[in-house]
Amino acid sequence: MSETAPSLDADYFDGWYANMASSPEVDEIHQRHLGLPPHLLSTSLLGWNGIAEVVTALRLGAAGTLVDLACGRGGYGLEIAARTGARLIGVDFSAEALHQARELARQLGRTAEFRVGDLARTGLDAGSADGVICVDAIQFAEQPQAAYQELRRILVPGGRAVLTGWEAVDGNDGRVSSRLRNVSIGNGLAAAGFDDVEVREQPAWRDSERAMWEEAAGLDPGGDPALQSLHHEGVRVLANFDLIRRVMATATAPGPEPAV
Repeated sequence: MSETAPSLDADYFDGWYANMASSPEVDEIHQRHLGLPPHLLSTSLLGWNGIAEVVTALRLGAAGTLVDLACGRGGYGLEIAARTGARLIGVDFSAEALHQARELARQLGRTAEFRVGDLARTGLDAGSADGVICVDAIQFAEQPQAAYQELRRILVPGGRAVLTGWEAVDGNDGRVSSRLRNVSIGNGLAAAGFDDVEVREQPAWRDSERAMWEEAAGLDPGGDPALQSLHHEGVRVLANFDLIRRVMATATAPGPEPAV
């Protein structure tokens, strides 16, 4: 997703996801650059190798429950749940995204629950998750600290949170969107009371993303709304690409490690 998404409401994302469903060329570009198989419908820019890193960081066993916050079309959560054997609950505020996620799970023969909610109000019970992922979406939280607190609330003691995203290299650089200037995933997790907070830059992920955005910026989108969106985003992202760093953050909810 864009560092400067033009809207944050569910109606915007309903249209965005609907356009993606009608444009297989967008999925092909994502999958080719991110190394994703055709069955994995991506919501953002986590690549195949990045998925493996997330799985390792979650430390999640087959007896656990995985919550995918801002799950989009469900591809990442379904893949990670399949690798770990965990039960999957996906949460998103876009009804269209959830419709596509349920259909993808059906096509893959996977069992999962997808429900309406947002980053700060999931509707889940406290301590209902053994692991939580949020892929490239924490910048869209209207109340960022409430979102980090919600991550903490729904995790069992010892449960793991893994977030991927982007941060400004310089939080005072006005060339970067205000949304990303305000992102500090490590600080947000620490303020929510997490232990073992670690934020690692991911330069290899950036290389794949740069190549994808360069192709997107150079293509002729014609009348395809999804390709038009991808093209404009590529132009926008590349203008400030070197002002942004790519990160994966991990943290542990206070308390004993959950049984796996």
